[in-house]
Order: sequence, then structure tokens, then C-alpha cells
Amino acid sequence: MKFTVPNMTCGGCARGVTASIKAVDADAVVDINVATKMVEVQSTQSFEDIAAALTEDGFPPQAV
Repeated sequence: MKFTVPNMTCGGCARGVTASIKAVDADAVVDINVATKMVEVQSTQSFEDIAAALTEDGFPPQAV
């Protein structure tokens, strides 16, 4: 799945986004491009579950 995180502005944010995703699915593969704010995730969890965790942690995603 691919989505953007509009308020992800730095490497620290990217680490936070990764941690939020890994909290939902420890085996998720996460690829982040901070410059484009794009996140690509390979996970067995749904976008809704990952989005809920990201939103709770202050990184609300937007589907693309």
C-alpha cells in the first residue's frame, strides 16, 4: 500500500512513522521518501489499521 504523510518533514518523523507501523505489524516492510512524503508499506494488516495507529501518533496518512 502507498500513502502520503503530509506532516512528515524530517528523518525523526520518518522514524516515528516507521515505529507506528511496526507497532501494528512487526514484520511490515516500510519504505519512506521524506522529500515526497511518500510511504510504501508491505504488510498483512489493513490500511485502516495502519492509518489508525499513525493518526493516533500524530502522523495522519492520506491514501493515494
